[in-house]
Amino acid sequence: MKTLFNVQSLKFAVAALMAAFVLLAGFAGSAHAMLTAKANHDHITIDFFYHGSSVSIKGIADAGTELAIKVTSPESHQTMKKKGKVGGVLWMNVGTLSFEQTPNFYEVFSTKNIDEMLPSSEQEKYLLGYPALAKHVEINGADGESDRMTWFKEFVKFKEDQHLYLSSAGKITTTALPDGHQEYFILTDWPYQAAPGEYTVTVYAVKDHKVIEQAETKVKVEQVGMVKTLATMASNNAAFYGFLSIGIALGAGFGVGLIFRKGGGAH
Repeated sequence: MKTLFNVQSLKFAVAALMAAFVLLAGFAGSAHAMLTAKANHDHITIDFFYHGSSVSIKGIADAGTELAIKVTSPESHQTMKKKGKVGGVLWMNVGTLSFEQTPNFYEVFSTKNIDEMLPSSEQEKYLLGYPALAKHVEINGADGESDRMTWFKEFVKFKEDQHLYLSSAGKITTTALPDGHQEYFILTDWPYQAAPGEYTVTVYAVKDHKVIEQAETKVKVEQVGMVKTLATMASNNAAFYGFLSIGIALGAGFGVGLIFRKGGGAH
């Protein structure tokens, strides 16, 4: 009986120690995991009066950490026409470039230049910055690595002109808190060119040239009302949508004609 009692006591002591260890580990993890992220205006609706919006991202981070914020759409397949000189004279389409594993929307903000914060290995791991994205994206139709990089730069320039790509340093503001943490904030314009869908906002805390923590939130963009109805119609019943569009155009033209007639015509 004494031996059995000792064995049971030992099992109980081991179980208690394990439970205490798990509990302490949980407290330690929650104490360290201070990074938070929240997007204000995280549900953007597109109606007839929509012409872009703005989104603010804020949260709490450990003091002494640098921050990077990445906003992306899901990766997809995209194509571009490849232009070149034909006969050494005329610029024409000479082929198609296919971009795979490419986000249609990609923005990166950081407290200072990404190259100062992180080595290339960390940038590539978390897809932070254009050089990291360039290595991640697959480009079919390019002639060698040099041609591939040339077309990637052209692709980024095209996306930046559409306000769909952006890389910026120094726009994140931080405020020290009494408890030894810091509050961060950034307000960014949301372009009307960004398609409906769900976008991922990821915040990275960086220390000693390593990402030590990350937090995530979402921004949802969706069409509403008549815009959604027309978009659904165009997708599901293209023929009827085409006839309706022609009818609206003819009606508008007829109405303008009546106005000019009543006004005595143009002079």
